Amino acid sequence: MKKIYWSLLLPAIVLTACKKDFLRQQSATAVNASTAINTVNDLADAVNGMYTASKNSSLFGVNVPVLGDLLADNIFISSSNYGQLTSDNNYTFIATSGEANGIWLQGYNTILQANRIIAAPIASTPTVDQLKGEAYAIRALTYLTLVNYFAKPNTISPDADGVPIITIPTYETGPYIKPARNSVKEVYDRVITDLDSAFLILPNTPIAANIHATNSNYISKYAAKAIEARAFLYRGDYANAQAAALLVVTQGGYTLTTTASAFKSFWTSATATDGKVETIFELNNNTTGAVSGLADFFSQAGNGEMLCTKELYDLYTPTDLRKGLIVNGIRKGNGQPAFLVNKYPNASNPDKDEIKIIRYAEVLLTLAESYARTGDETSARNYLNQLATVRDPSFTGYVSSGQQLLDDIVNERRKELAFEGLRLFDLYRLNQVIYRPAQPYSYPGYPEVSLTDIRRLQPIPQNEVDVNPNIKQNPGY
Repeated sequence: MKKIYWSLLLPAIVLTACKKDFLRQQSATAVNASTAINTVNDLADAVNGMYTASKNSSLFGVNVPVLGDLLADNIFISSSNYGQLTSDNNYTFIATSGEANGIWLQGYNTILQANRIIAAPIASTPTVDQLKGEAYAIRALTYLTLVNYFAKPNTISPDADGVPIITIPTYETGPYIKPARNSVKEVYDRVITDLDSAFLILPNTPIAANIHATNSNYISKYAAKAIEARAFLYRGDYANAQAAALLVVTQGGYTLTTTASAFKSFWTSATATDGKVETIFELNNNTTGAVSGLADFFSQAGNGEMLCTKELYDLYTPTDLRKGLIVNGIRKGNGQPAFLVNKYPNASNPDKDEIKIIRYAEVLLTLAESYARTGDETSARNYLNQLATVRDPSFTGYVSSGQQLLDDIVNERRKELAFEGLRLFDLYRLNQVIYRPAQPYSYPGYPEVSLTDIRRLQPIPQNEVDVNPNIKQNPGY
């Protein structure tokens, strides 16, 4: 195995110190990267390994969803904490900090697994196409995540340094041994190309026999299109975001919950859905033992050190169903009043809360925003109100226009997608200052992230920079 493996996939990363093992061990179903893929069964095993890699706590299992709100303005760390992610809470992270290292390492580990699946020399069949389509979509999702954490937004600087694009499954001579960073635009081009490829070859009805279940734990045709709608929105390509989201809405068959009891049941359930209600794609989390995934960070039955900010809590009306996912209560261990996040309540359940990657509500909000930004405010209000009036039964709907309508859409995104790791990317793509007012009983914070703050970008891991002279560190690190 040649040098790129050690450059981009350094196995010896020291993560932030904490009182328990922060990294989950890789599942036995994960296939070694050097193992050949010769049969459909090999391909299916490799796909399982790819999903295992993606839900590692260094990537979508914890770091991505938690940091996406912690670095923004939705959550903060309690003064009573276990020492996890504290440098992110107060913006003192550096090029050797564990969380950025983990996202980079596990991101490229996931991409490596997807590359092997896509390039496997197995003749096309409906089953093979489904498995390769899933790999295209996971690779795209991972690149989209990496470029948002480590590079400037496409809406601001499309020609800026992005992240290295690697699509080959073997480590040959040439630039791939020590790759340079591609531009942000080039990374988005790859993301869109991969998602188009996924949508093209994924079947309308997933094939279950001898592969895996057909529930929301696996990429489907319209999950790929929903992720593409997100990518176009982040890119600032609102016409294509609208087209992609509209396909999901009109052809995907997804629905929202329509009652308070159904909404509550949706968030208390730890199982995947096969009924296309609310969730489009989520990663399975059946971890047992000390680490409970997101619930460990949010639930008071776990460590529960991630608390909701007062500013977010105050956005919800008393009749908003989503306010029920936040408890105005007492932080365990110190008796301090706090707004407790109850979106991930299954810390004590052997089957933990699923990791929501993309939900139908986000697609409706993408459609609303893309219509508003392309001049069709009537359609924008229509899709915005489809969500807002269901979530708040006493609300009669938005009637705003112009900038106020756009502000309303972004605020609905904040309320709906809170604690799912997307808030930071909204603030980045819209080029907004991040205001983080001091919170009662909080670990020392960082009150304002200006538009020129170097820590709007995560550092390229120092180990990567040390062994790869072609890769440029982000400014200031």
